[in-house]
Amino acid sequence: MNSIKRPLQAIAPLLLLTLGMTITALAQNEPQNPIQQQLEAYRSRMLQEKLFIHTDRSFYVAGELLWFKINYVDGTFHRPLSLSRVAYLEVLDKDSRPVLQTKVALAEGAGNGSLFLPTTLPSGHYLLRGYTNWMKNFSPDYFFEKPVTIVNSFRKLELPVLKDTLAYDVQFFPEGGNLVQNLSSTVAFKAVGGDGKGVDLPGVILDQRNDTVVRFRPFRFGMGRFTFTPAEGKQYRAVLTDARGRTFTRPFPPVQAQGYTMRVEEAGNEQLRVTVHSATAASAPVFLLVHTRLAAIQADQQPLRDNTATFTISKKSLGEGISHLTVFDASRKPVCERLYFKRPERRLTIDARITSGALSTREKAVFEITTQDETGKPAQTDLSVAVYQLDSLASTESGNIMTHLLLTSDLRGTIESPDYYFTATSPDVPEATDNLMLTQGWRRFGWETVLQPNPLTEDYVAEVNGHFIRGKVVDGATGRPVKGTNAYLSVPGKHILLYASRSDANGRIQFEMKEFFGPKDLVAYLNPRDSLYRLALQNPFFERYSASRLPVFDFPASLKEPLLARSIPMQVQNAYYRENLVRYHYPRVDSIPFYGSADEKYRLDDYTRFPVMEEVFREYVPGVMARKRRNGYTISVLNTPQKEFMSGQPLVLLDGVPVFDMDNVMAIDPRKVQKLEVMTRHYIVGPMVFDGIISFTTYKGDLASYRPDAKALLADYEGLQIPRDFYAPRYDTPQQSNSRLPDLRTLLYWTPSLKTNAQGKAQLDFYTSDQAGRFRIVLNGIAADGRAGSQQGAFEVSSVIK
Repeated sequence: MNSIKRPLQAIAPLLLLTLGMTITALAQNEPQNPIQQQLEAYRSRMLQEKLFIHTDRSFYVAGELLWFKINYVDGTFHRPLSLSRVAYLEVLDKDSRPVLQTKVALAEGAGNGSLFLPTTLPSGHYLLRGYTNWMKNFSPDYFFEKPVTIVNSFRKLELPVLKDTLAYDVQFFPEGGNLVQNLSSTVAFKAVGGDGKGVDLPGVILDQRNDTVVRFRPFRFGMGRFTFTPAEGKQYRAVLTDARGRTFTRPFPPVQAQGYTMRVEEAGNEQLRVTVHSATAASAPVFLLVHTRLAAIQADQQPLRDNTATFTISKKSLGEGISHLTVFDASRKPVCERLYFKRPERRLTIDARITSGALSTREKAVFEITTQDETGKPAQTDLSVAVYQLDSLASTESGNIMTHLLLTSDLRGTIESPDYYFTATSPDVPEATDNLMLTQGWRRFGWETVLQPNPLTEDYVAEVNGHFIRGKVVDGATGRPVKGTNAYLSVPGKHILLYASRSDANGRIQFEMKEFFGPKDLVAYLNPRDSLYRLALQNPFFERYSASRLPVFDFPASLKEPLLARSIPMQVQNAYYRENLVRYHYPRVDSIPFYGSADEKYRLDDYTRFPVMEEVFREYVPGVMARKRRNGYTISVLNTPQKEFMSGQPLVLLDGVPVFDMDNVMAIDPRKVQKLEVMTRHYIVGPMVFDGIISFTTYKGDLASYRPDAKALLADYEGLQIPRDFYAPRYDTPQQSNSRLPDLRTLLYWTPSLKTNAQGKAQLDFYTSDQAGRFRIVLNGIAADGRAGSQQGAFEVSSVIK
């Protein structure tokens, strides 16, 4: 068992080489800029991971299934990853309390599964979030988050009383981060209402004498900007007015006497000009570092002349999506930073064309799928596809895999209408985009972490082989952590699984669980000689949450009929197709015991049945010797290579559960044991070495009435989710088509993986249900080179039989 604090240094550089990406730093004056070097070292050590989760819909009624596909990529180049093997999914309520949790296996950059939405859930807005174990080392703001709405049609809607308040969230953001007296700055602002959307709130900036300094008004989505020069000795506040004429005051950022400001503006010829001003008379140089998702693009140095330094950036050198522009002073301390968004040109084009003509109910729909890059070249792609009925409950799908990877995953908080910044063509787009960069700019790391000379060791390691079950060993009397204590974890059953670990300096242990699927009964042990110590297992889900806030839930009375029309199909599906809805795709797991093929195997039914275990050993198990002494039984295993019995105690297992008391071993009823296996040599289990293994397997794998030690920790534990098969009836024959079973499906089709071939082609087909109306098809996909794309379309289903 490796150390709990195993770093990722040995993994990340190899992974980046595998990605085949080489970053060329365009340093102008200082090719070996130490800040750039430290950033590259940080990127190689702290690999960034991203998840995108495509759900079949965003609105559900309790009792339905929520289907999902996870795309797992590296955070710099957005190429599919094969590092972490487990993703964690949670559904959080408005108070960030988890109401549903699951663990999902990842392989080849993807994973999939489903969640049943129980009828105990209250109606409301929820937040679906996903992350890996490695991502727990960073802020939960990095996790994937998506709001979903669940309405429980079996319970009376308890809607909150919507108060008419002035609860607007208004914030001001100086460009670069600072307001410095007597230096002109661009100040961006954002005004958000209780529903989480931008509001049009005009306002003024007043000084302490109530003189109006500047007037402002939002440009789009509640965001805007103005130019402002704070005067020495003055204080400022903002006064805003809503649509009803009500005024309110909000604080304004403090003004510094000394410091730096920065301004980024278009300079023509596909260039950006960065101007840095200082309030101090100094000629010391300032540094500019530009990077796109931690991949350094440019490192430059300029002296301050007349308290001003100017840098030029080629926009062609910038990576697509969000780039960071950071200014450092002469002591290499970050003093200003802002973001710049480059609209992507590299993109995946997805075309879904229906080829089956006009559709009626219970009829086959056929779609031809084509995936290409921006040049029209075929692109092999892994797609997820959802087809569902459009009604007044189904909201417009906002946000997709490309907008998430290139925009929302690198910004804090909720982005209103992210598609706008990728698809809108009006002249307003550049200004609106830059306002977004100014108001929601942030980074996935702290510069103090990057620049520190001695990097901290990470608390969570990547789960490269399987799920980690973590725990802690403490002194039962003092509660202090205990170092160097051996711990065991077993999964009782015929499939013999045993894991071992040793507590570190902080008392922490972890067990790496390979091929660990479905609900399990766990038995966690400490060695009985450590009877004063206590073992506790930790929650595998992260208990820190982002600052995201869901809007107040409101459900208009006008949607009562559409809700009923959605609830009835759900009930019909659960009543008539329940058996088909609980079909699972069980993964193949290795059923060989953890110790492999035993040196000696005995099926007890092939031998004379003895009533006591001592006779079994004596009569036909030559590799085991049991002796009864004054203090009880001792058991030794023959070391076959050395042809002598080993002096130490073997590891004895009953259905995979360790039994440390040899008297208890000898008390096992042989008539309940189906087979006995012996390893007649030294065997290493994690950090421990045993003088052989004796493994008993009962007929039912249920310990045969044996009760583990009272201090053993017994726990029900949910392993990785066993994937559920998506079911949809087919009407290939007249008999099937004329079936009287009602088919009221509103979700006609879902697949987490539809792969196009080398020509970028694929075909999908499914049957419509008894529901007529308008249906939407949504596709999200990513190619091996990181190109991502999404497509939506719609088609009609007629109730008239042709």
